[in-house]
Amino acid sequence: MIVEVCANSFQSAINAENSGADRIELCAELAVGGITPSFGLIKKTIENLNIPVHVLIRPRSGDFTYSDDEFEIMKENIRLCRQLGVSGIVSGVLFADGTLDKTRTGELRTTAGDLYFTFHRAFDWVTEPVNTLFELEGLGVDCVLTSGGKNSAEEALPKLISWKKMTSKIAIMPGGGIRENNAPLFKENDFKVIHLSGVSFRKTLLKTPQISMNNASHLKDDELAITEPEIIRAVIRSVK
Repeated sequence: MIVEVCANSFQSAINAENSGADRIELCAELAVGGITPSFGLIKKTIENLNIPVHVLIRPRSGDFTYSDDEFEIMKENIRLCRQLGVSGIVSGVLFADGTLDKTRTGELRTTAGDLYFTFHRAFDWVTEPVNTLFELEGLGVDCVLTSGGKNSAEEALPKLISWKKMTSKIAIMPGGGIRENNAPLFKENDFKVIHLSGVSFRKTLLKTPQISMNNASHLKDDELAITEPEIIRAVIRSVK
């Protein structure tokens, strides 16, 4: 069984390989579900790891429905990842109603070329997962990362098993809440790959700062924080 580790930093990537992981999904900001890591991080990770490195292509947190500009950024990031020598791409696009944007996901797949392509956990938002699975298979997607639409993959095990039996060309990669105690369940049911982050938190400062740099009000799935022109204009008018 392949064990894929979602690594959110260079140290996490090194720890994953040293612990016996088979490959990593490299990303940043796990707290928002992951976004594309910096290219300095991608380059250093590829140069120092001996296992395959797959990179998350997601330009921001929030939903999986992107503007034309965001979509161009995604394709350019894939092209740059190919130049850096990554082994795989993790990405995907949905419409606002929770259906697969087949055209744009297909463009990402084409841009990735011969790289391994995983459709990420946006799959857990789709309204028709079975139909979407077959659509992704038709696009040549290699793998789907999913918790089966539940908070943890273990909760959705029967559903994941049924999806695995429906397709022969695309791998179902359970992810979400996988730990030592439940990982064997997926091996026993003939899954070929599992996904986890395996993180723990380590204290880095001598004391907790009085002013937090985190902002929980920005953590929204159905709304985006975007700079508002009139707010900026008003401030500029007040000082210029």
